[in-house]
This record gives sequence, structure tokens and C-alpha cells, in this order.
Amino acid sequence: MALKVSQASEIPAFLAMQVMKRAKEMQAAGSDLVHLEVGQPSTPPPAAVSNALQTSLKHVASHGYSVGLGLPELRQRIGQHYQDWYQLPLDWQRIAVTPGSSLGFAIAFLSAFDKGDRIAIATPGYPAYFNLMLALGIKPQLLPARAAQNWMPDLDSLVATDNIPDGLLLASPANPTGVVMRDDELEAVCRWCDKHGVRLIMDEIYHGLTFGKRTKSALAYTDNAIIINSFSKYFCMTGWRLGWMVLPEDLVPTAEMLAQNMYISAATINQLGAIAAFDCYDELDSHIPRYEENRDLLYRGLPAEFLGNHAPSDGAFYLYADVSTLTNDSIAFADRILTDTGVAITPGVDFDAVDGRSHMRLSYAGSTQDMKKAIQRLNDWLAGQGR
Repeated sequence: MALKVSQASEIPAFLAMQVMKRAKEMQAAGSDLVHLEVGQPSTPPPAAVSNALQTSLKHVASHGYSVGLGLPELRQRIGQHYQDWYQLPLDWQRIAVTPGSSLGFAIAFLSAFDKGDRIAIATPGYPAYFNLMLALGIKPQLLPARAAQNWMPDLDSLVATDNIPDGLLLASPANPTGVVMRDDELEAVCRWCDKHGVRLIMDEIYHGLTFGKRTKSALAYTDNAIIINSFSKYFCMTGWRLGWMVLPEDLVPTAEMLAQNMYISAATINQLGAIAAFDCYDELDSHIPRYEENRDLLYRGLPAEFLGNHAPSDGAFYLYADVSTLTNDSIAFADRILTDTGVAITPGVDFDAVDGRSHMRLSYAGSTQDMKKAIQRLNDWLAGQGR
């Protein structure tokens, strides 16, 4: 007699992680790999962060629990960050530190929505949004967005069809497209959500990684949004699994109880190390010209059929390539490229189950030397395919 297995087991895999898993297996077997599949900076955290972590190891208190929403000293420093970057005064008690931003999304979904509620998300978009909603019994409402419209969904179409969701989740800079919302677009989204009673969740994980002026936080335009951020991307701390949320006041008590029951607290030692990250803006900003150079190398070096119709990538470190003249099966295409060239790329169906079949996401978070190596290998491979 078969035992029950939950419906959560039916959620799709996160293909970027599947590709990385296979690439690392090939690497362990001796293959020379170039990683363009995951958004992971090739640079380590600032030395001051690592030093703070090592110092904290010497103190007994650092090995115990922190409170559910995180160490007050880290939450206060995050609050100061919003003043430093955005000139926004922020009550630090609205801030929750999470074990990675992924659990921040889970807390956001569980604290603001009930089973069966609908959250609209742009597609293409980060797959874990969709998959986590399914696992929690929340219904993702897909909003198609395309390169011709700068990957921005049409919210007014929801009003016209009387199909207004309970929530809206957007990202800027966006994964996988690298598109950055203009300040007026962000303001319009916040106003639209407040007008229609829609809870906005704003993914600001790639803040700090823009090629131009710094983008504003949604907090500049509304106090009703849930803001998700992370130490992984700008701060180069992916493996530390540390993120944070800025919560509306009405959700703080619920979020705290959920945190206490789901994970007790984020790792105390990591929180103590992370405090030092906010003293390292100059060092962290110095990585941005490399990301921009890497993007431009891919633009110049890859053939037109590997770029296709794409909107400008003005932030994060992703290029969402239109490969429709080469394939309509991006999973098989990515697998062939990995096998034949040792270049790991994420298939677009990870971000868009339909149109993603003819797209690929390339991460240019790595070294410039790796970008040059990937370009050479891909061009040689395409030439060998008769193109």
C-alpha cells in the first residue's frame, strides 16, 4: 500500500540549480567548466566581513540563538542602510533577518495571504516565486511581459478584465532579464497597488547592481509593501544564506511568530559578520564596472542569433537571450552546450514555461576571463554546428 506523498512533491525543479549540480559533477570528474548558470559573484565577501565572522567565533554568545526577527544590532544597521542609500528613515523594528531571502518570500506569502489567494507575477520571472506559491497552496497569476515592452507587465489589463489579484510580486532589477524599473514606473506600481487594495511584494535583491543611477526602493512610495532583500548579490555572500525583509507594521507580529516556528532564528554568527558589510560600500561598488564590462563583452562577442530580440540589461548580472533561430527546446539546447563546450547556461523555461523554450539566461557575475572563455567556446561550437 503506497503511503501518502504531499502535492508539494509535484512542484517543478529549479533548473538553474539542476544545471549547476550537473556542471559541478562534470567539474569534479575533471572537466573544465565555465559557469554562466547561477547568479553568484566570483568575488568573495569583503575582508572586513570575514574578519568580523572570525572575531565573533571567539564569543560564547555568538554560538546561541538570536531572536526570531534577528539581532537588533544588525536590524538597526540595515535600517541605517536605508537612510544612507535612499534617504529613508526606517523603524528598524519593521526589519526581519531571514536565512536567505528565499525564506523571506515564504514568510511574506504566509503572513499576508491565505491558501487559494492569487499573487500576480511577471513572466519571465524567478521560478522559485511560482514554485513556492504552489507548495503553499497560493495561486500564481501569470502576467506575460515581453522584450518589446521592456519586460514590464500591463497592470491595467487586470482592471479591465476584473481580474485583480490579492497580491503582486515584482522585481527590479529583475531576474532573468536584468531590466530596471524607472522611478516613475515604480511609483505607478505602488500607487496602483494601494488604489486597488493589492499587497505588493517587491524583490529588491539586486539593489546596488545597476549601471547608472541607484534605483529607488518601493518604500519611497508606499508603507504597505513587503520588501525582500539579501546579502547574496551586491554583498557577495551567497553561501551565507542571509537575507532581510522590511515589513508593513501590520505584518510584523505574524512574521515574527512564523519565523520563530519555521527556523527559530537566522545563524547568529553570520548575522554578526554581516554587520560589517555596510562599512564596505566602496569595495562592493568596485565590482560593478566588471559586471558592466562582462555584459558588454557578451553583447559584442556573441553572434546575433544567440542574442536575438532582447531588452537592455541595465542591472543585476543577467542577459536573457533570445535563441529562437537556434532552438525551441532550451532544456535540450542547454544540455548540448554543457556537454559539448563545458559552458553552463540556464534554459529559459526555468523562468517562462512557454516562451522560455526559445530563451536562455546567461549570468555574467563571474570573472571577465570566464566571459571571454565562454564567448570563444560558444562561437566555436556554433561554427561547428554549421551556423
